[in-house]
Amino acid sequence: MLKLSDLTLHYGHSQILNGISMEAREGEVTCVMGTNGVGKTSLMKAISGAHPRSGGRLELGGETLGVLPAHRMAWKGVAYVPQGREIFPLLTVRENLETGFSCLPASEHFVPDEIFELFPVLKKMQNRRGGDLSGGQQQQLAIARALITKPRLLLLDEPTEGIQPNIIQQIGEVIRHLRASGSMAIVLVEQYFDFAYELADRLVVLRRGEIMLEGTRNELSREAVLQGVSV
Repeated sequence: MLKLSDLTLHYGHSQILNGISMEAREGEVTCVMGTNGVGKTSLMKAISGAHPRSGGRLELGGETLGVLPAHRMAWKGVAYVPQGREIFPLLTVRENLETGFSCLPASEHFVPDEIFELFPVLKKMQNRRGGDLSGGQQQQLAIARALITKPRLLLLDEPTEGIQPNIIQQIGEVIRHLRASGSMAIVLVEQYFDFAYELADRLVVLRRGEIMLEGTRNELSREAVLQGVSV
């Protein structure tokens, strides 16, 4: 679904990503790991169009894409759940979900039942403002909003950050369900090692804006990945 070749990204004169080449496949979870400041979030922004890449090639579903802004990447089927969730605090839960309609034809402007099956708490809180939800509930809302767009590629940036353990478990179950559906590729940036390693089909470890370790979970032992993340 996603193929990156020699992707680079700059903030001003500072180069953050240097020659990133990786793949994310339908029906799989690709986990991107590394310590703070190695470029994980920058990679997600480059893929989603939230920050333009400086160079390199990006293919989505076999189609080579130019440097597109975020809304056009969303129309192409890329859904991005950013670090910090970034839900609309003054909109209700339902209104937050409905913002995803902008990527869909008018005939599909409805919230599918599956959304509330995956996140039952949101059904009970449809009329509550997003800013009144707990951190874990806001995270569920942010993922649900992304799913409304019917993505081919789902990008999740630190979905467990600041979340209570029972919600982390629920989010893990949702990711497993989405993987099993086979309808999308999932790229997960995550600091919580056990959560990431248990979900991963493929692992990518970044260091200083470059890939230092990459492979399937069968190819990479837990110890090798831990060592790579801690370097």
